[in-house]
Amino acid sequence: MSPGHRRTGLLAATATVTLLLDVLSKILAVMVLEGRPPVELLGGGLYLVVYRNSGAAFSMATGLTWLLTLVALGVVVAIVRLAPRLRSVGWALGLGLVLGGALGNLVDRLLRAPGPLRGHVVDFLSLLAPDGSVWPVFNLADSAIVCGGAVLALLAATGRDLDGTRSPRRSGRTGSGAPE
Repeated sequence: MSPGHRRTGLLAATATVTLLLDVLSKILAVMVLEGRPPVELLGGGLYLVVYRNSGAAFSMATGLTWLLTLVALGVVVAIVRLAPRLRSVGWALGLGLVLGGALGNLVDRLLRAPGPLRGHVVDFLSLLAPDGSVWPVFNLADSAIVCGGAVLALLAATGRDLDGTRSPRRSGRTGSGAPE
């Protein structure tokens, strides 16, 4: 098996595990937490409480669920198109987390009430306050997107490319001393 196929498999496995954990955690959260008072964990550092979010992170774009659905579909298509060029483990993991997270929230937007392309995302993790007043309430898909994005930003900042090579530092000069 070529390195490209192994990296694409790693991306797919990461996305699949992320998606499964997100979907299962949302099902469990709705079954156990909905309609109940918040559950305090870690001495008030984390609360479990169900919120239905029609917008994006930080409740932005509320009412534009259809647009967020299209954006998520665009992200999924872009990552799937990049997959055959992957030769980097880091990029495969980062893109897999973003893909799995995007798919997790997309499943909610497509299948949850009030209906297809208008579904509200289930959020259930709240930091430091039960009402999201300190940090917005989120879910595992959101966490995967943020962590995957951080991995990708770090890889890009350190010059690591999709194909596993390392780009020269952006110093304005080439190794020969001539300007780029």
